[in-house]
Amino acid sequence: MNYRHSFHAGNFADLVKHALVLWLLKDRQSRGRVTVLDTHAGAGLYDLSGDAQRSREAEAGVARLMTAE
Repeated sequence: MNYRHSFHAGNFADLVKHALVLWLLKDRQSRGRVTVLDTHAGAGLYDLSGDAQRSREAEAGVARLMTAE
């Protein structure tokens, strides 16, 4: 499978995934200590003016969130 996240960074699925991870961590922390090991972490910071412009997926995801009032 040929997959490069830089083409899909900031899309709607990314927002849902990160919201769910944050919710799960907050829930687990309320019960005590938590240790997290992310085995599939990517670059951590993606340039949305680069490869992501080709797919334009970020426009329907993080870009809408950033411009929402």
